[in-house]
Amino acid sequence: MSQIATKAQLSIKERLEILADAAKYDASCASSGTAKRDSRDGRGLGSTEGMGICHAYAPDGRCISLLKLLLTNHCIFDCHYCINRKSSNVRRARFTPQEVVDLTLSFYRRNYIEGLFLSSGIVKSSSHTMEQLIEVARILREEHDFRGYIHLKTIPEADAELLAQAGLWADRVSINVELPTRDGLARLAPDKNDAVIEGAMGTLSGAIVEAQDAGRRFTKAPQFAPAGQSTQMIVGADGASDAQIVGKASTLYDRFALKRVYYSAFSPIPEASAVLPLTRPPLMREHRLYQSDWLMRFYGFAPREVQQATDPSGMLPLDIDPKLAWALKFRGSFPVDLNRAPRETMLRVPGLGVKAVDALLIARRYRTIRLEDLSRLTSSVRKLRPFVVTADWRPVQLTDSVDLRARLAPPATQMELFA
Repeated sequence: MSQIATKAQLSIKERLEILADAAKYDASCASSGTAKRDSRDGRGLGSTEGMGICHAYAPDGRCISLLKLLLTNHCIFDCHYCINRKSSNVRRARFTPQEVVDLTLSFYRRNYIEGLFLSSGIVKSSSHTMEQLIEVARILREEHDFRGYIHLKTIPEADAELLAQAGLWADRVSINVELPTRDGLARLAPDKNDAVIEGAMGTLSGAIVEAQDAGRRFTKAPQFAPAGQSTQMIVGADGASDAQIVGKASTLYDRFALKRVYYSAFSPIPEASAVLPLTRPPLMREHRLYQSDWLMRFYGFAPREVQQATDPSGMLPLDIDPKLAWALKFRGSFPVDLNRAPRETMLRVPGLGVKAVDALLIARRYRTIRLEDLSRLTSSVRKLRPFVVTADWRPVQLTDSVDLRARLAPPATQMELFA
């Protein structure tokens, strides 16, 4: 039986400790893309500008500090992988909406945070819980003119009208798809349904597009989740391969115009269900999935090309990054002449990032690119040499892929850090 604790039994500090710790399993709390609101004009409270405790980063490098917690870890659902599932024997706690508001304002005034990430277990019903989450955001915005960042974890089973309200108060909304396959979700989260989850994501996506269109036509049109929508997938709790995860992420990006898909390596929980794995997957697997995500979002790789970097079982290699794995499988595409190649081809060179490629494109307007130019733009010219041609360098021969992989892979002792 769960360890039930009432408000009378636990102090605010004790409940904060429980519910902040319970929120650590949700990775999707980055605040990139938020609208810039500033209270330095003397009006309102809070800001998405400035620096503070590092909890999340925007694409331009700004650090956004967030108070990240659950409204409650009570839950009527019984998802096998969740520490807060109905059958779990954990200490339970609960905040009222007003208490979360007071905590947020208190932390902000002490310069600890610049925003709030709020999620919750399901109490009474999905719609009841969603109403409580919305109430927190409404009070902050309407009664305190809070202009900091707010990310609400929305509940797909809640009424559509409530999902629509959430986007009016929050900068970002998110719904976790949880697992990459329908079979995995049915087996490990019997109270959830992938059609319901994706239907709710579609509702939010449509509302975001409508609000953006209205904003272009009307100067005072209300915003709806200006920082967009994100989701999260658990990695390693079921038997899904990396190729399946990459395919699912690509589908979600295309269908719902998501800002981010987050990947969270499954972490074994106390008194875990017998259907779950006994050990967590390597953290490096989560890292490789994030790298593959960036290849699709910023480097022009199609999902099938990322999937081509996997082994026969559909798993990305752990010892080398996905771009290098792809390059080794398609050695015929290299070397690339950095003085002549188009941008999309240069982005496929292992070791060259977006900023380095853009800098090379500018530089070659005025001079020919030499090997020494690469040393100023990248951390490892050794990784680049087999794949590029410059004015003073050309690989003598195409090194065998097996030998080249052995030369470029990090030492085993370095890999052990991620085991």
